[in-house]
Amino acid sequence: MSADKQYRFSVAEPGIRLDRYVADKCPELSRTQAQRLIADGLVTVNGHPARAGLNLNIGDKVIVNIPPPLPSPLTPEAIPLKIIYEDDDVLVLDKPAGMTVHPAPGHPAHTLVNAILAHFPHLAEIGDSLRPGIVHRLDKDTSGIMLVAKNSQAQINLAEQFEKRTVSKTYLTLVKGHLTPETGIIEADLGRDPRNRQRMAVVSRGREARTAYRVLKYPGNYTLLEIKPETGRTHQIRVHLAAIGFPVVGDATYGVKSPFISRQFLHASRLGFRLPSAGQYVEFESELAEDLKKALEEMG
Repeated sequence: MSADKQYRFSVAEPGIRLDRYVADKCPELSRTQAQRLIADGLVTVNGHPARAGLNLNIGDKVIVNIPPPLPSPLTPEAIPLKIIYEDDDVLVLDKPAGMTVHPAPGHPAHTLVNAILAHFPHLAEIGDSLRPGIVHRLDKDTSGIMLVAKNSQAQINLAEQFEKRTVSKTYLTLVKGHLTPETGIIEADLGRDPRNRQRMAVVSRGREARTAYRVLKYPGNYTLLEIKPETGRTHQIRVHLAAIGFPVVGDATYGVKSPFISRQFLHASRLGFRLPSAGQYVEFESELAEDLKKALEEMG
């Protein structure tokens, strides 16, 4: 079995799951990456492949084989980027509406990742070959602030911050109607819509989802909201608001199209997290996108 790196360990404490043990012992691996290596048979315990959930015993011999990274299938593209902040660990970007974050079926190129690779070619070797450096996503038609890792250690650190829900995310959105009360929390489990697998929906036995909101103002027959999602489910804000009868303006999937704007009125306005190396908490802001400002003006 060829490997770019090989680690050998002798277990000193009992009862630790194999996937957690591998992620803790191998600094360049996240727990998800450790699970992938285990599933591919690249981790052995006492000479044999094992399950990710195996509880280890004192004296067990664990060998981890990390294969060399696959060549990136992505093509760098010279697409301009609006960089808000950069250091050795992270990029904070202002993503325009209409840009997909990473390649997917139907969107093989012209994505944010293609643009990032043109500016930072070394990111091709970080994490998933199709999502290098990506630690969270915005929908294609959502504008605003995004965070990207510039090295493997930073990516693991940031992924853990998102998993532990210590990252502060704030959005601005406009909904149809006057939403009351002026503050509240929407709690409803989300999952794939059983009638249309391309959509998400409020479903029983779905994944827990919580969305906090605060009314900023009532322009005409609309409500401008500040949104703080406490979980990070796919399409969470859009589905939750539609479920309570206040769909996002311009959201053709979960609401209705709007004569004022050609996309959903949803903007990631603020993001707060801890810098991976320094540990300092920082926040960055993105001004409301120009097309959303214009829509607000036209609505009065």
